[in-house]
Amino acid sequence: MLTLSKAEVFNIKADCIQLPSQSSFGFPERVLQFGTGVLLRGLPDYYIDKANKQGVFNGRIVVVKSTDIAGADSFADQDGLYTLCIRGISQGKKVAKYMVNNAISRVLAASTQWSDILKVAENPHLQIVISNTTEAGIVRGNDVLTDNPPSTFPGKLLSVLYERYKHFNGSLDKGLVILPTELITDNGSKLKGIVYSLAKENKLEDGFIHWLDYANDFCNTLVDRIVPGRLPAEDQKQIESQLGYKDKLMIMAEPFSLWAIEADSDRVSEVLSFAMADENIVIVPSIDKFKEIKLRLLNGTHTLSCGVAICAGFKTVKEAMDEGLFRMFVEQLMFQEIGLAIQGEVISKGDIEEFSRNVIDRFSNPYLEHRWENISMNYTAKMAMRNIPILKKWYEKSTVVPHHIACGFAAYLNFMNTENIDGQYVRMVGEHKIILQDEFASVLFNYWKDPLTVTRNVLTDDHLWGEDLSIYEGFLEAVTYNLKNIRDLGMHEALEMMMRSK
Repeated sequence: MLTLSKAEVFNIKADCIQLPSQSSFGFPERVLQFGTGVLLRGLPDYYIDKANKQGVFNGRIVVVKSTDIAGADSFADQDGLYTLCIRGISQGKKVAKYMVNNAISRVLAASTQWSDILKVAENPHLQIVISNTTEAGIVRGNDVLTDNPPSTFPGKLLSVLYERYKHFNGSLDKGLVILPTELITDNGSKLKGIVYSLAKENKLEDGFIHWLDYANDFCNTLVDRIVPGRLPAEDQKQIESQLGYKDKLMIMAEPFSLWAIEADSDRVSEVLSFAMADENIVIVPSIDKFKEIKLRLLNGTHTLSCGVAICAGFKTVKEAMDEGLFRMFVEQLMFQEIGLAIQGEVISKGDIEEFSRNVIDRFSNPYLEHRWENISMNYTAKMAMRNIPILKKWYEKSTVVPHHIACGFAAYLNFMNTENIDGQYVRMVGEHKIILQDEFASVLFNYWKDPLTVTRNVLTDDHLWGEDLSIYEGFLEAVTYNLKNIRDLGMHEALEMMMRSK
């Protein structure tokens, strides 16, 4: 069997796979990417490769690996090529697509090849920096510009930018568009602030500070795609047999994708020409709408349905979505309550309906093993951040009790009824033991010592929610009613009763 590489890629005979063009190997390096992770390979690198295949962008990516050279070997062996398998549900139909991605030209290790990385900064074709160094990556360190390399990502970026500034004598048309994809709010603004602070601390000249401000665009971004990464061994073996070659870098991603980039500059739109290749790349003056929709309709729905699913005995999201009653609960929760709560001048009914349909497809993906137990981590904090603002928005518009939200909250309360075993808070679901990872597990444990007062005590604890939830008319009573039914009748029958009585 073939092994994926530049020498072998055009010997692949499978007709179900998209291959790169011969000319794509000669495209100039226009992107410097910090990170080799699967999210980057499954989202930004996917978009860039897609644009290259359409003849839109015609540029490749130099990837910086922040640790040592180990791990870059596979990229070198395969000349940066890897297979992206897109598998899941789209518009209610099963999807399976395969493509060889040729966006990555080479991978350089920061620890041993820092001088080579600084040479990339001198490339006149370079226009873009992309990063995903995890949430911990955009942090302030005490980097010295001459460190080889600087220890933090912002320090490395400052070093690259300063090298470019010097090489091009501060030319304002040689600045870069910087696109952090770390999952933190205002990622671009925070990164710029740290880089600017480090530049001042390193006593860099005023000319560079001016160039940093005016020649470079640090954009806030939001990425949304589930990229599990490496496929299960049996799945990979089957796909390799189907495609006719081996690939150590093969990864999987779901069909849904979104990259929202905050910019109102013509220069940014011109540089990010790859955005023309896919309607799911949006360049807009504000990405707040996309953050709100994702946080409430995707993350909020996950959180409100998590307790319902676990208490009903479901282990994975896909398993739960195969059950009609649960699926109906999720659909009505999104369309009839969360969606109506967040709908307004900025978020339209059409936005809500489109994203909600995508969420249903994503939850139903048969190729994803998304376990409810994992979703329940930090359950209380997630409920406070994702769903309590929805409750507030709902009651600003309506005096009717949001019954699905109340049921989801009651299921959360039921799930948080734990045993203290050797200092760990444990929830038994049938014979399955779940060890809670929730900073407020002890608080809920103590409230559950009196089942008759637990609902009122939890809802009125403004330390948990930032406010007293009993102020919302009928909500306390609805949660109490649902919790009693869950405990007395079981989750399935309690859910049926809620759906009938609302």
